[in-house]
Amino acid sequence: MNVDAALAAAAALAGLCTGVIAMLAFRWSERDQARPTRSSLHTDAVLPPGVDTVLSVLRSSAVVLDEADAVVKASSAAYALGLVRGGKLAVEPMLQMARDTRRDGEIRQVELDLPRRGTGRGEALAVSARVAPLGSRLVLLLVEDLTEARRIEAVRRDFVANVSHELKTPVGALSLLSEAVMDAAEDPEAVHRFAGRMQIEATRLTNLVQELIDLSRVQNDDPLEDAEPVRVDELVAEAIDRCRHQASTKQITMAAGGTADLHVWGNRGQLAAALGNLVENAVNYSPARTRVGIAARHIAAPGGALIEIAVTDQGIGISEKDRERIFERFYRVDPARSRATGGTGLGLAIVKHVAASHGGEVTVWSAEGQGSTFTLRLPEAGAVRDRDRSPHHPVVEHLPAPEVLP
Repeated sequence: MNVDAALAAAAALAGLCTGVIAMLAFRWSERDQARPTRSSLHTDAVLPPGVDTVLSVLRSSAVVLDEADAVVKASSAAYALGLVRGGKLAVEPMLQMARDTRRDGEIRQVELDLPRRGTGRGEALAVSARVAPLGSRLVLLLVEDLTEARRIEAVRRDFVANVSHELKTPVGALSLLSEAVMDAAEDPEAVHRFAGRMQIEATRLTNLVQELIDLSRVQNDDPLEDAEPVRVDELVAEAIDRCRHQASTKQITMAAGGTADLHVWGNRGQLAAALGNLVENAVNYSPARTRVGIAARHIAAPGGALIEIAVTDQGIGISEKDRERIFERFYRVDPARSRATGGTGLGLAIVKHVAASHGGEVTVWSAEGQGSTFTLRLPEAGAVRDRDRSPHHPVVEHLPAPEVLP
C-alpha cells in the first residue's frame, strides 16, 4: 500500500507541475503577442482606425513612418517613385522633414527635384512632399508627382511666347509698310511695291490666326463633329489642288497613286487640312524640279483595318534630332526658310492632333540627302469596308509607299 500511495502522490505532483508549466507558457505567449515587435509595426494594426482606408484612396504617394524611421505602410505609388527601398525612406530631405515634424509636431511642405532611377540621362522627377504627425508615434508623408504638370506648364509658356513672337512679326511689318506707303504717296511705283509686301504679311497673319483656330479645335476632347465616311481620293485631289501653284512655280511634279476608292471615317474638313499640310510641307521644302508623291493603301492591323496615306518628297531630309521635335507647335527645322515660305510652324502639330482625334497616328521616315516620307494612318470607314474589298476594286501602282521616290 505504501508503494501505491507513493506512486499516486508522484503522479499527482507531476500533473500539478505540468499544469503550472502549461499555464506559464500560455501567459508568456499572450504577453509576447501583445508586445509590439518590428514585424507587427508593418501591419495595419498599428494605424489609427480608418487611416488605412483613407490612404488607399489618396492619389498622392503615401508613406507612414514609426519612431525609428521604419516604414510602417507605403503605397504602391511610393515604391514606383523610388521613395521606399528596403523598408526605409530613401529620400534624405524627406526623412529629415519627418524627424523634424516628429520632434515639434509642425506640418511641413517642400518641393523637390529627385533623380529618376535607371534613366541614365539625369532627368529630374518634380515632387511636392507634405509631412504631418499621425497620432502620437507615427508620421505621415504624402508625395505628389508634379513632373507632368510642370511639363504642361512649360509647354503653355512656350506656346504663349511663340504665339506672341509670331504675331508680332507680321503686325510689326504691316506697321512699317503702312508708314512707308504714307511717305511714298507721291511715288506710285513704291506704293505698289509696299502694298504687295503688305498683302504678303496680311496673308501670313491670316494664315497664322486660322491655324491657331484649327489647332484649338482639334486639341479638344469633344467627339468628332460631322463625322462621316470620307473618300481618300477626294482628300488627295484637294491637297494637290491646294499646292498646285507653289508646285508649278518650283517645277515640282505631284503624283498620286496607290489603291483607289478607299474611305476613312472622320471630319472631312480636319482630314483635308491635315493631308493638305503634309503635301504643302513637302512642296515647300523640296528643291525645284523634283517630285512629290501621295499614295494610299489598305493595311490590316490588330485593332482593325487602317488606311495609310504616305506623302513622299525628294528634299534634303530631316536630321534625327529634328525628327523628335517636328510635331511640336512652332518648331521649325529651318526657321529662316520657313518664314521665307510663309510657314507658321503649326502645320505638323495640327496633323498630329487630327490623327490622334481620329484614332490614328502620323509617323515620319527621313534620311538626310534622301528625302522624307510622312505617313498618316487612319481607321477605315467600316460602313464601306466590304465594298472597298470587292473584286472590282481598282488598284493603281503609280507610286508605292512609303519608299522614297527614285
